[in-house]
Amino acid sequence: MTEEIHDNVPSRQRKRFPGISSRAYEHPADRSALVALRKLTGFDTVFKALSGLLPERSLRLLFLSDSVRVSEAQFAHLHGMLLDACYVLDLAKVPAMYVTQDPRPNAMCIGLDEPIIVVTTGLVELLDEEEMRAVVGHEVGHALSGHSVYRTILLFLTNLALKVAWIPLGNVAIMAIVTALREWFRKSELSADRAGLLVGQDLKASMRGLMKIAGGNHLHEMNVDAFLEQAEEYEAGGDLRDSVLKILNVLPRTHPFTTVRAAELKKWAESRDYQRILDGHYPRRDEDKDTSVADSFRDSASHYADTVRTSKDPLLKLVGNIAGGAGDLGGKLRDRFTGGTAGPKPPRDPDAAEGQA
Repeated sequence: MTEEIHDNVPSRQRKRFPGISSRAYEHPADRSALVALRKLTGFDTVFKALSGLLPERSLRLLFLSDSVRVSEAQFAHLHGMLLDACYVLDLAKVPAMYVTQDPRPNAMCIGLDEPIIVVTTGLVELLDEEEMRAVVGHEVGHALSGHSVYRTILLFLTNLALKVAWIPLGNVAIMAIVTALREWFRKSELSADRAGLLVGQDLKASMRGLMKIAGGNHLHEMNVDAFLEQAEEYEAGGDLRDSVLKILNVLPRTHPFTTVRAAELKKWAESRDYQRILDGHYPRRDEDKDTSVADSFRDSASHYADTVRTSKDPLLKLVGNIAGGAGDLGGKLRDRFTGGTAGPKPPRDPDAAEGQA
């Protein structure tokens, strides 16, 4: 169930991004994780099979019968935010949106043919208007990026894995795909957080929303700077054992840790990339067909090389040292993703200044 936009304008003055491509805000790790997922053995077969078997009509009827559909007559303030978000990101069709009874604060964008946005009552009651605007923008970002298809498959496979856990080896194959889907899912959240910021254009509101999701409706007891310091402490703290524990802790999760999301979003909000989008310089959808896959790989490889170089995590530091430094690792990653071959390095100029590229 969709509707066309008719000259809806934001409720306060914000910039709009006509024809914006999801490439403008997608996190490099999101794109690379999705590429890795598509290359996973058996994924194409599972994807094609499930695309025809998933009960999407049943899913829509379930929300239609047991949730409240957002409209001008129901949850009108959310309806206005939805139209607003679609206007700002220039999404031609407004996805159907539902509010479902659940005390846990959550939102999702699912669906194969057409995306459906679902928000819980716990989330609606927790967030103020500007915080909720960022969340609605987050979900519209998922819709614009086409994330709903893979998220629906993850939802189905997670339930299936529980049902076939007793079958020898049956669960192993499914869990391999589920694990890869979860890795992509977590990275896609970083992309959608950026979309939410583009819609709300209020970093403080985005930060408040993430803090409330982590600590509840007690903003008077919380501090943004202290919250972000947690992310830095989490990344840098401990030894190699803690690095391994971080990996094990995040594997079963569909979302990145909230402090990490806040730190990633703040970093992007302060970047030149974000400012260029606000200034009207961003990739357009009509250019997507001309986009080079190799360029996407190269961007992802550069991102991971930069992550290794700047990370304070003990394990990533070790990876950087083993690889002979982040620069060498970046080159190896780029060669691996783009099929290039690194040629012999020119002799080092002993008079060259340290740190120059």
